[in-house]
Amino acid sequence: MEIVFRTKKLERCYREYEVGRRAWGPAVARKFIQRIDLLQEAANMHEVERLPGLDCHRLKGDRAGQYGLTVHGRWRLAFTLQGNKAEIILIEEVSKHYGD
Repeated sequence: MEIVFRTKKLERCYREYEVGRRAWGPAVARKFIQRIDLLQEAANMHEVERLPGLDCHRLKGDRAGQYGLTVHGRWRLAFTLQGNKAEIILIEEVSKHYGD
């Protein structure tokens, strides 16, 4: 699947480990890069949802229409699907789920 980023900072965090490390710490930065790589390699969303350990699921409430998956600990990656065949993943944000 094709990956696009909502912000330049998210893209830099993916392309430059040090940027992500400063933003979220080493463990989250490393896992963020791994998660993006997994999403790129997936053939479709059904395959993503079946990957073990990601807890990929549709979000509800004010995030309806987005998906979430576990990055590390309480850190979550939020993304939406785009394109005619939902072949593009738009990375929306990385956030600490459920606060501290």
